[in-house]
Parts: sequence; C-alpha cells; structure tokens
Amino acid sequence: MDDPTLEAPVFAKIQRLVAEEHELRNKRALNASEKEQLEATEVELDQCWDLLRQRRALREMGQSPNNAHVRPTNVVEKYEG
Repeated sequence: MDDPTLEAPVFAKIQRLVAEEHELRNKRALNASEKEQLEATEVELDQCWDLLRQRRALREMGQSPNNAHVRPTNVVEKYEG
C-alpha cells in the first residue's frame, strides 16, 4: 500500500515552520516584511496540517494517501474549527 514514512518530510517541514513562527513571534516588533513572512508561514503550516489530515482520511477510507495534495490557500484558510 503506502509508506507512512513518506510523511516524514511533511513533519520536518512543519518543525521548520513552527521554529520560524516562534522566532518571529518572539520579536518585540515586526517590520512589514516580517509580518508578511509570519502570515505566509502560518498559511504554509495550515497547508501542511491539511495535507496530513487528507492523507490520514484517505488511509482510513482504504484509499491511497498518495492521492492527497496541497490545497490552495483560499481553500485551507476558509476552514472553520
């Protein structure tokens, strides 16, 4: 079927993005460029988590998680918890 270790790169990317997000949030004040970077980082994190949720859902339904794909920002950012 599929190899769950294929998710390792996604987890590594999440770790990198979380570290970047924390670094930016720990600054006293962000300039315009840093604010844009923080926003982009948050969106990319949302996309990564969405990709993992898609993979898990497909796996649970007996389908190949390799059919999951990164969804566009306008889709991921419209989710409501």
